[in-house]
Amino acid sequence: MTDRKTLTTTAGSPVPNNQDTWTAGPRGPALLQDYQLIEKLAHQNRERIPERVVHAKGWGAFGTLTITGDISRYTKAKALQPGAQTPMLARFSTVAGEMGAADAERDVRGFALKFYTEDGNWDLVGNNTPVFFVRDAYKFPDFIHTQKRHPKTNMRSPTAMWDFWSLSPESLHQVTILMSDRGLPVAPAFMNGYGSHTFSLWNDAGERYWVKFHFKTQQGHKHFTNEEADQVIARTRESYQEALFGGIEKGEFPRWTLQVQIMPEADAETTPYNPFDLTKVWPHADYPPIDVGVMELNRNAENYFAEIENAAFSPSNIVPGIGFSPDKMLQARVFSYADAHRHRLGTHYETIPVNQPRCPVHHYHRDGQMNVYGGIKTGNPDAYYEPNSVNGPFEDKSAQEPPLRISGDAARYDHREGNDDFSQPRALFNLFDDGQKARLFANIAAAMGGIPEEIAERQIALFDKVHPDYGAGVRKARAEFAGREPAISVTPATPQQAAE
Repeated sequence: MTDRKTLTTTAGSPVPNNQDTWTAGPRGPALLQDYQLIEKLAHQNRERIPERVVHAKGWGAFGTLTITGDISRYTKAKALQPGAQTPMLARFSTVAGEMGAADAERDVRGFALKFYTEDGNWDLVGNNTPVFFVRDAYKFPDFIHTQKRHPKTNMRSPTAMWDFWSLSPESLHQVTILMSDRGLPVAPAFMNGYGSHTFSLWNDAGERYWVKFHFKTQQGHKHFTNEEADQVIARTRESYQEALFGGIEKGEFPRWTLQVQIMPEADAETTPYNPFDLTKVWPHADYPPIDVGVMELNRNAENYFAEIENAAFSPSNIVPGIGFSPDKMLQARVFSYADAHRHRLGTHYETIPVNQPRCPVHHYHRDGQMNVYGGIKTGNPDAYYEPNSVNGPFEDKSAQEPPLRISGDAARYDHREGNDDFSQPRALFNLFDDGQKARLFANIAAAMGGIPEEIAERQIALFDKVHPDYGAGVRKARAEFAGREPAISVTPATPQQAAE
């Protein structure tokens, strides 16, 4: 016991008594000079920080990305070169629920990855689905309002949710995935991850290629029915955390195969669909997935708050060889994610250890909240601006991306022909077998419980346009279940679905 450490204040002073308040006599009031008590209470009041507006409930772990394929002709990114091994952090999450929400709820899952490369942090911030509900960032805040609590009732509103979706046909693809078996994975290890957006790769020759990133689970797909999920939630609200943390502690390290779809830059002008539309996928027959490497998660965080809650992922974190695209949702997220972190964690949030790059960092951002690094270390205190003549950090022209070669103006992009919101959901619907369709219909019927009939019929009319059987199946399920959740056993995904 002699080697036990002494309890101290945050300033390092030994604490003589951590049991009793300093008072004026045995019955007297507490004294203001009991600074140790004040420090303890003040820190307790500040132990919580604002939770994320979306993706508040999450689970994460550390691991490695190992590159086994060769896409060096497409990109100069060092983390994507053959044989590269890059330490990384993954955080999975639900979109709509708050911090205390149950893990096993039907929702889209966030799939956020931070790669600590030698050229800085590369963040790939996506979901477990290859598409999203909207294609334009103007609609994103309104969409999130429908997923959160009603301002008067303070409860979730299925009416608002279906009202928005029924007025936004572009959401059909994502709604179909969400209400299918894939909408309720058993645990993080049993779902795919997608960058979702179209990004770009560029090489030393200045050639640009459009790219989609996919992480395909090597554990296989497992899903809950609504009834099975209810039983899990009755037992625990932390089923995902239990599965991810517990599995890694037991040495069961989950793995995903990294694949990319590559599109030559000029092809974007001729595809019958907008390749930058977040509600669309690229057909695999046109742009076959290429195996690139393996992501493995093999280490749990030592402190959840410090390393998972404080983790800040942003699509704005790219490295030479990887770039953006004209995807309007991506363009908005490049701003909004970093801005959210500055609000939630502080101006210098990237000085928090879990967010710090593993390479040298030199910049001229000064002062403000959380400036804990004391400025850049140039050896010259006069180097606090740029350009300067005192050997301060300066630009590196080799990191400059090649110019975009997309023709047309903003209006043509906004009103591009071929903006078909029904064909791809139809192709997905046609992949489902009879059991999967039955569960899809039943899940939608349950989720529509209690909403106005006008909204329900408007949404079902969109399903009719996808496929007559889709709308008819939902109508029948609504009549059968009348708001009751179905008790139908789940079957594994078909090989065709697993390939998506």
